[in-house]
Amino acid sequence: MHISKTSQRKKDHIQLCLDDEVKYKIKTNGFENYEFVHFAITEVEFDKITLSTKFLDKKINLPFLISCMTGGTSNAKQINEKLAIAAKLLNIPIGVGSQRQAIENKNYHSTYRVIRKNAGEVPILGNIGAAQVAKSKNPVDEINLLIELVDADAMVIHTNPLQELFQKEGEPAFNGLLKNLNKICTKISTPIIVKEVGSGISKRAAKKILETGVRGIDVAGAGGTSWAKVEMKRNNSYDPFFHEWGLPTAYCLRTVSELKKNYDFTLISSGGIDNGVDIAKSIALGADLAASARRILQELKTNDIDGVVKLIESWFLTVKKIMYLTGCDRIKKLHKAELLRKEEFY
Repeated sequence: MHISKTSQRKKDHIQLCLDDEVKYKIKTNGFENYEFVHFAITEVEFDKITLSTKFLDKKINLPFLISCMTGGTSNAKQINEKLAIAAKLLNIPIGVGSQRQAIENKNYHSTYRVIRKNAGEVPILGNIGAAQVAKSKNPVDEINLLIELVDADAMVIHTNPLQELFQKEGEPAFNGLLKNLNKICTKISTPIIVKEVGSGISKRAAKKILETGVRGIDVAGAGGTSWAKVEMKRNNSYDPFFHEWGLPTAYCLRTVSELKKNYDFTLISSGGIDNGVDIAKSIALGADLAASARRILQELKTNDIDGVVKLIESWFLTVKKIMYLTGCDRIKKLHKAELLRKEEFY
């Protein structure tokens, strides 16, 4: 079978995220700047703490999403199959990697379909790039096709101008995106979520996105994978300034969550999320759920499905301990847990 340029690029991305150091070196996700306020007279019963919540009108056991990763390449099928099984075991949502390749041809449609087959009834998020949406002459039909392909409960449109700028095959042209987003949201009942891929979404950008009718924002801030660095490694190039470009995840959450006063939307925290402390802080800063991709992919390679399940369970054991120590017996209360910036301690 002929391997398309898109398919080859996705293979490159998987390999780099597994084997190369593509994280931010200097910039962090910002969560280390916050501390929970200890509640010395907690009366919460640890064993009765509830972590379940609702997402896309479905009950999920943990406020966590296995984030969009891969598809459209030969080794993606097994990865997606295993991640879908893990999502089903944990009863949490899972995102599909970019479905661009599925629009180009049908060669790898099975790498996407395998997710619903193995995930059962958990929420599934489809995925396509903002550059493809911006230039599409039939965005409604294309989005409907992708939703049907994975039986998606929501559709993610990822915006990645920094990555497109440094990708050798990149298409850094987003003119028409907001217009087409509005068209999609008007014509399609399936919720649309907009996410970044690691450079963050500012409050100003989020407001413009929400005005189109979008019902969810994944801030995907700086501090995790630097996709500029991924593309530079593919190109054998180097630019330390743009390696570190982006808004930290904690800053994005704190500011974008302010829009909840005027807009009804789901806020997702991703970007360097790889422990329970950051998940708990994300929720306290306004996120409805947290998400992770690269760390999950690495765990899958090392310890298979069982490793992924145990890793996420260990993160949420930490979340439960934090909830106990802050007097929160359910996720809704964790949203209101008091956080202090570290300078307030001294």
